[in-house]
Amino acid sequence: MFVDKAKIYVKAGDGGDGIISFRREKYVPNGGPAGGDGGRGADIIFRVDEGLRTLMDFRYQRHFKAPRGEKGRNKSQHGANAENMIVRIPPGTVILDEDSGEVLADLTRHGQQVVVARGGRGGRGNIRFATPNNPAPELAENGEEGEERYIVLELKVMADVGLVGFPSVGKSTLLSVVSAAKPKIGAYHFTTITPNLGVVGVGEGRSFVMADLPGLIEGAHEGIGLGHEFLRHVERTRIIIHVVDMSGSEGRDPFEDWVKINEELKLYNPVLAERPQIVAANKMDMPESEENLEQFMQKVREVQPDIEIMPISSLTRRGIQELLYRAADLLDQIPDEVVVEEVADISERKVYSLDKKEDEGFRIVRENEIFVVESAKIDRMMKRMQLNSHEAILKLARTLRHMGVDEELRKRGAVEGTIVRIGDFEFEFVEGSSYY
Repeated sequence: MFVDKAKIYVKAGDGGDGIISFRREKYVPNGGPAGGDGGRGADIIFRVDEGLRTLMDFRYQRHFKAPRGEKGRNKSQHGANAENMIVRIPPGTVILDEDSGEVLADLTRHGQQVVVARGGRGGRGNIRFATPNNPAPELAENGEEGEERYIVLELKVMADVGLVGFPSVGKSTLLSVVSAAKPKIGAYHFTTITPNLGVVGVGEGRSFVMADLPGLIEGAHEGIGLGHEFLRHVERTRIIIHVVDMSGSEGRDPFEDWVKINEELKLYNPVLAERPQIVAANKMDMPESEENLEQFMQKVREVQPDIEIMPISSLTRRGIQELLYRAADLLDQIPDEVVVEEVADISERKVYSLDKKEDEGFRIVRENEIFVVESAKIDRMMKRMQLNSHEAILKLARTLRHMGVDEELRKRGAVEGTIVRIGDFEFEFVEGSSYY
């Protein structure tokens, strides 16, 4: 099954907690603090594997949670860092943040990787807080929480050659003839609803990947029919083989078909109009095809004199080998990678930075007789501090005073005994003291 879009949840590993420990060895007087730091939580890394072609794996596994770092140990031993979680994705995958719609990465080459969620730092053990004034601190930190987010994966097929055209013009049949791919073939429109890939061997050690892409109809650039579900796959193809039904078996004019499909490609992304294109005039074994081909070539030459038109028949294999040789020659002349300009949409996608600047500010709101201090920085600090000792409370109070929280509380009317809430904790405000 071909899957080209998936929504998943990722949670990086939390950091390990630091510990409070003291040396208590025989014959070692005044051993001092010996609590080690916690280990770093695991990152979640997406890495391109050229052996994958779809996002099928993400249909069954939608949650990825990385392991946390180990706790610190006594004797000043550092807890082990967690091993990073590597998630394999196919080339051509665009990674987007689900909440903002912004692009985290666009990975196209084998081995490329990006960190989508960073693991939390390990908490510091009490050995890190020792000072000449406080040689035996009873302070330690909890590990930092790892990043978490919902991510949308979009796959744009990485194929050398893309087959485009109206439904039922013979794209799937052509792919089945030139490769070992077995696409579904039927005598009705939209038999192909997902891209099919096949490796085409040309001889002389040359080969390329060909994609049979779902049929286009007029208005596809606006989402009509398969719309964007199809068009985004055309962007990554290095050359386009435009398959046109010369027999007119569907009651359409071949020239009008060619004009309409090219217009849809151009409206979706103007870059596609400049992509090398070969017109494969298919079904030449059918009656009236020769006459239609002459008229088609005459009209096309008036619009685009230099375009290549090659008559073929997938049924009798007429002209197939010549088409493959010409496609291989064109591929040799153009770069291996195609530069793709993202299509602007409602979300106005842009590159997203994973490194966020910490907000240093705070605000105080009053709920009846309680003052509530709100600050992202203070919340993170309190999550990390192990507030189970008098010494830890003193350190928190000093930090709040340096940030200006004490002064602001006084301005708002806080007096001795006023209840102050910070996160899940409540304290009494003590005037003239260094702690709550």
